[in-house]
Amino acid sequence: MKVKPPTVFWGNERVSHEAIIEVQRAETLLRLKAEEKVLLVQDTTSFNFSHHPATKGMGHLENEYTQGFLAHTTLAVSQQGVPLGVLAQQVWARLAEEKGKRKRRHELPFEEKESYKWVRGLARTGEKQPTHEITICDREGHIYEFLYEAVEAGMEFIVRASAGRGFTSKDEDVIKVLGEQAAQATYSLSLKRHPEREAREAQVELRFTSLWLKRPARVRVGDEGLSVQVVEVVEPHPPQGEAAVRWVLLTTLAVQTIQQAQEVVRFYSYRWLIERLHYVLKSGCKLEESQLREEKRLERLLGIYTLVAWKLLWLTYQARQTPEVPCTHALQVHEWQALYAFIQRTHIMPQEPPSLRQAVRWIAQLGGFLGRKGDGEPGVKVLWRGWTRLQDISDAWILFNPSLPKDVGNA
Repeated sequence: MKVKPPTVFWGNERVSHEAIIEVQRAETLLRLKAEEKVLLVQDTTSFNFSHHPATKGMGHLENEYTQGFLAHTTLAVSQQGVPLGVLAQQVWARLAEEKGKRKRRHELPFEEKESYKWVRGLARTGEKQPTHEITICDREGHIYEFLYEAVEAGMEFIVRASAGRGFTSKDEDVIKVLGEQAAQATYSLSLKRHPEREAREAQVELRFTSLWLKRPARVRVGDEGLSVQVVEVVEPHPPQGEAAVRWVLLTTLAVQTIQQAQEVVRFYSYRWLIERLHYVLKSGCKLEESQLREEKRLERLLGIYTLVAWKLLWLTYQARQTPEVPCTHALQVHEWQALYAFIQRTHIMPQEPPSLRQAVRWIAQLGGFLGRKGDGEPGVKVLWRGWTRLQDISDAWILFNPSLPKDVGNA
């Protein structure tokens, strides 16, 4: 897997970002055929190129002093939490003439608003796909029109409720409704590491109920409202100095038991995988450091880097789900042999390739992973560094072994 095609590629107008993503979508759909349920996680990120003011085609970001473009991605994730690939990715720059559009957002049709990205991101897997699709969004997706469109598309959803947005029959804040109810269960919830906290176990209370979301007066589609389930997890006693966890989740999934409510929470916890995808694009691939000087060229680069970022995420989590499968499930012959030769300092290959878990730990070792007893499994950061080194090592291995097959065993 090479990261950088020839320079002429980026300026080729016959190549589009959409076409690059469409190839990834087709490959992702093939992987989904084996899945009973698939989580379609959506999120938006911005790429800031304010330090490259001469780059053409950029738009404003947070304010007039920042420029760049935005991307909204739909990532398919298995119900075990393994990233399966990208299904859709929208890219746009905010035009200068659209500045101030937010002030008159209530006057615009929903289809003309930037928030319509959530509907475009629904990214159905296809009418003939037997997969049960569940779209997952953070609080920015708490938009009545989006929830309605998801139901109309025949898709389930789990969307985190945003404070101050009512839609209930009594125009109450959705989040306040759950606070009036006694906890139905308490359990330990594993929290992943976040820029604002370290990974930890949180003792949380669980509540769930049914709710009727009333159609807002400004909305012109649908009947009088939507029936949803609401699940809340709240940490009543967080560690000193830590912010309490509180998720209020709107869903169309059946929630009649504690186990079903916990499954909704678990599915939502996988939403952070798309944040890791964006993290790899920025910190691993370093897209914002690119010297390309046109937004369209950067779009093509983003399309290629998105494949790289997904592959690294998949490698990280697949190794935890199926550690004992042969590493040829993920690596080409020349890659795993080059890795083995470099780590073991030998040209004599084993009769059977090493396991996926062993190969992943060796790749992480190239990236600085120490593999001590208390270190746990390697994360995507060390894997990115190790993968970059492995590509150079593999190139050298091919140079000295020109007859070696190069396209066997690729995921």
